[in-house]
Amino acid sequence: MREFENLIACPACAGTSLQSYRKRTFDFSKLASDQIKITDSQYGKIWDLSRCEDCGHIFANPCPTAEFIDSLYSQVEDPLYDDEAAGRSKNFERVLRRLEKMRPEKGVLFDVGAATGILLRLVRSRGWEPDGVEASSWAVRVAREKYGLSLREGFFETALLPQATYGAVTMVDFIEHTPKPFEALSVANRILTPGGILCLVTPDIQSSAARITGKEWWHLRPAHLAYFSRGSLRTLLDRTGFRILQRKKYSWTFSAHYLLTRRNWFHFLLKRPFFASILKKFPVKLPLGDSFEIYAGKVREA
Repeated sequence: MREFENLIACPACAGTSLQSYRKRTFDFSKLASDQIKITDSQYGKIWDLSRCEDCGHIFANPCPTAEFIDSLYSQVEDPLYDDEAAGRSKNFERVLRRLEKMRPEKGVLFDVGAATGILLRLVRSRGWEPDGVEASSWAVRVAREKYGLSLREGFFETALLPQATYGAVTMVDFIEHTPKPFEALSVANRILTPGGILCLVTPDIQSSAARITGKEWWHLRPAHLAYFSRGSLRTLLDRTGFRILQRKKYSWTFSAHYLLTRRNWFHFLLKRPFFASILKKFPVKLPLGDSFEIYAGKVREA
């Protein structure tokens, strides 16, 4: 299996004016599944990155092939992700409230990269019919056995999905993980009904937080293959038949325990079950403003 390839065209706009942007800070030839799980904290570790001079998109180059990435994600196990279900649910509830204002009629909602189904459990409780795809065999099993959700196991870009079926598609922290963002959004366009809504959340490489934290920005990590700017994301959405309806900054909610474990601060407290249990119950909202929260309408076929 070929693992890496040198890209000669931008994955967002297909432009060929590419320049070196940053040099890698880890050995990507040894990339393993535990380095790309959702709760990975290897901040500052990046691929060789190129920048498109036409649209400003920044992406891994050489880039892992879709087949190699798929083989890794299918093996991911991440119990800590589900431990933070309460905080993640608060993030997703805000997304669904905004989505429902634009799409008051509820139908079938498709979640891309559904993990253990935290978002889809909320979707089900709010009167939508849930559907989604997840690459991790472990996450699909947890969703089924623990929450009664039947997720499709596999990869969105190649999934066999019915056309013009879904009233909404959610991609929360997905598009930065795929080597094929154009193909992913093209699939989203095809499966949406006329007037359907796409919700997309992804890091903003030009945000103030990204500039201030520099090489320590928490979105610089092995799992992320692409970094969008306002311009490159708009270009990609335009190419795939979408029009931006609303643009916001995404806010995160995590437990105090989770945040402290990111840098292993106060490790002497975190190892004590009493203090750990208290910290896990204390939610912290982080309005960092370093991720786009985009709602886009389908205006034409991709």
